[in-house]
Amino acid sequence: MFKNMPHTYVIVFSLIVMAAVATWFVPGGVYHEEIQVINGHEEKVMVYERTENVPQTWEVFAAMFKGFERQAGIIAFILMIGGAFWILNDSKAIDVGILSILGIIKKLDKYKAIRAIGANNIIMTLVMLTFSVFGAVFGMSEETIAFIVIIVPLAISMGYDSITGLAMVFVAAGLGFAGAVLNPFTIGIAQGLADLPLFSGFEYRLFCWLVINVIGIGYILWYASKVKKNPKHSLVYEEDEYWRELHNTKNEKFEHKTTPAAWITFILILIALVLFSIKYPETTLKLGNSFSKTMPAIPIITGLFAVFSILSLRKSAHFFVLTILGFTIVFLIVGVMSYGWYIMEIATLFFAMGILTGMAMNKSPNNITKLFIAGAKDIMTAALVVGLAGGIIIILEDGNIIHTILHAMSQSMKNMGNIASVSIMYVIQTGINIIIPSGSAKAALTMPIMAPFSDLIGLSRQATVMAFQFGDGFTNLITPTSPVLIGVLGVAKIPYAKWVKWITPLMIALIITGFLLLIPTVTMNLNGF
Repeated sequence: MFKNMPHTYVIVFSLIVMAAVATWFVPGGVYHEEIQVINGHEEKVMVYERTENVPQTWEVFAAMFKGFERQAGIIAFILMIGGAFWILNDSKAIDVGILSILGIIKKLDKYKAIRAIGANNIIMTLVMLTFSVFGAVFGMSEETIAFIVIIVPLAISMGYDSITGLAMVFVAAGLGFAGAVLNPFTIGIAQGLADLPLFSGFEYRLFCWLVINVIGIGYILWYASKVKKNPKHSLVYEEDEYWRELHNTKNEKFEHKTTPAAWITFILILIALVLFSIKYPETTLKLGNSFSKTMPAIPIITGLFAVFSILSLRKSAHFFVLTILGFTIVFLIVGVMSYGWYIMEIATLFFAMGILTGMAMNKSPNNITKLFIAGAKDIMTAALVVGLAGGIIIILEDGNIIHTILHAMSQSMKNMGNIASVSIMYVIQTGINIIIPSGSAKAALTMPIMAPFSDLIGLSRQATVMAFQFGDGFTNLITPTSPVLIGVLGVAKIPYAKWVKWITPLMIALIITGFLLLIPTVTMNLNGF
């Protein structure tokens, strides 16, 4: 059934060609800022102006090169993550960790109450809620790429498939991103541009986050249960042979020992962390703009690392490597929340983790280098398709038609009722997300247009922000112009066509839910609206 489906590269390049064709027929246009006097006050407004379109021809072949330039950060991030995790995979620490988790699940299944719900379901739900909170609070998106290499093998070892593993991370974070309770990159920017109190309307958005998660997590658990009963029902059963071979632990016996190299690595890391603790004795942890607490985070983490490392080293080097991985994730969270880390810092963090893992397993510098190169080579397909996908946006921008599409959509809302208007705004934001997948960029472009327009038609600006929030969030899970989606699919070895088949029912449910959740924003007296 799927043998004749086009390759992901073919699909993306076809979209580049379609975008190029559109530049021949869609008029050119651009929005620019103007200062206008409105009700006696000077305000910045976005004014649309017609320009010449620039038909794209041979540029379709240059789109991949320009896409590489545009997405260079994410491409480098993917390659560094791939190399680092290949070193980690070679250590077999993940396999040891998976066997330990499976052992815990078996022990939990002894309890009748847990067995009735399913220990697997409990663990999967907790993992998904964790990533959803990350998406809702600090907009976790690109960071999910790093976790795919951990969670996908775990899901397959639990009897599921790579789609389930990817969904536990990427879809869960996407559900949180759409719920956007405190996300500074979407809600923060959108409310600021709409002149609304930052993170106002929190109560209703929290309710929306809960509803969205019930639907999304429920769908993932339903699919996972179907695959668990019959693995061949998986859409990616053949593709998952890669993961089954990579983490085949059925006939493998692990020698649990701790080498002197592991102790030396521990001492070196501890010295580095002590120095960091001296340099950063206090850290301010932030959740959006609503929570801020200063505490000695780095010294506390250093102390915990020392304790857990000594305990794990007494068991084996494998468990020490898992300790390094665990505290790498802890530092990722602290770095994002406190120091504004993005893909460069996160890639650097995991790169260091890879080298330290190799050292702890007594690998020579040459061996570590060979493993890193092998990992980068293995994940190269994902990096290449990210660059190709970036070419779609390049063609639309170079053809001067993105703003024309936006202008045409905004004009369609005139002379509509409130429910119809907010629904059309939602459709517009959903459509725009396909051509502008960056939430912050889309907020900067659309909110200065939509917010004043909502005043003219008597619509709450908060409702306009909600329409942006849902329109920005849901389609991130399916749009081929999203470098994060293309990246995680490449890392998980899931063809885009099969992903679309799996995600489409969930997308329909989420989009309909978005419509229903928008109705109370214009019909009820909600706090902040």
